[in-house]
Amino acid sequence: MTEPTVSESLAAARQRLAEALSAAGRPMADARLLAVSKTKPAAMIREAWHLGQRDFGENYVQEALNKQDELTDLEDIVWHFIGPLQSNKSREVAERFSWVHSVDRQKVARRLNDQRPASLDPLNICLQVNISTEASKSGMSLAELPALAEAVLSMPRLRLRGLMAIPAPSKGLEAQRAPLARLREALEELRERFPEAPLDTLSMGMSDDLEAAVMEGATLVRLGTAIFGARQRHE
Repeated sequence: MTEPTVSESLAAARQRLAEALSAAGRPMADARLLAVSKTKPAAMIREAWHLGQRDFGENYVQEALNKQDELTDLEDIVWHFIGPLQSNKSREVAERFSWVHSVDRQKVARRLNDQRPASLDPLNICLQVNISTEASKSGMSLAELPALAEAVLSMPRLRLRGLMAIPAPSKGLEAQRAPLARLREALEELRERFPEAPLDTLSMGMSDDLEAAVMEGATLVRLGTAIFGARQRHE
């Protein structure tokens, strides 16, 4: 059995997102796909771009930079960094990405702010919350969130947009919705605390929990394998 083409997979992913939004009673424009292209070649990103996909997520800095260099002609492509960010890699991310979804420490936020070129728009930031309190996962606790949000809001080269989480895998819609609801509630609390901030983004939901994420208000849904096929192991 042949693997679906990028065209077929992207169409299926868009249909799935549209059906989830409809079932949740939300407008079609309320959420969009973030195509997670880590370990995939630039040619596949280009193919998806020609099919109208604009947002692409990368986890590994050097791999992403190589692809960006190959795709400089795609002027309206939007690069999102979604992996754990080491301090020594922050300059490249600050200079070459539009979004970072994985900020969970003030030190990293400060470096991104200081290294973001003044010639570029402020860097869009999502704070990563360890919503299932897993020892193996990156992200801060909900208790740490207000202080980091306040710090990021004081940094002029960053624009705090919302929250990101990768919940522990669970079976069943209601079990999947529970941690995502906590993240949504945390964003609502931040909006009340910081009413002037452009807090419009919930980066949550992947292939296994897309429907639950959309029910709980996801605005960016991260799909990789569902669009590009099985991933190669990253060396």
